[in-house]
Amino acid sequence: MWRLIKVLLVLVVLAAVALIAYAYLGPLLFPADFAPPLREVVEPVDLDLD
Repeated sequence: MWRLIKVLLVLVVLAAVALIAYAYLGPLLFPADFAPPLREVVEPVDLDLD
């Protein structure tokens, strides 16, 4: 049972390291995935100043 817990713990740590690496290296390796949408949004705003 202890061996299963250790394996799961190692997998969780590896997944966390992979997520952090993707967050830091992702914009360098996959710039299109991290680019913001390039469109202008125009919406009218009604201000009730009464």
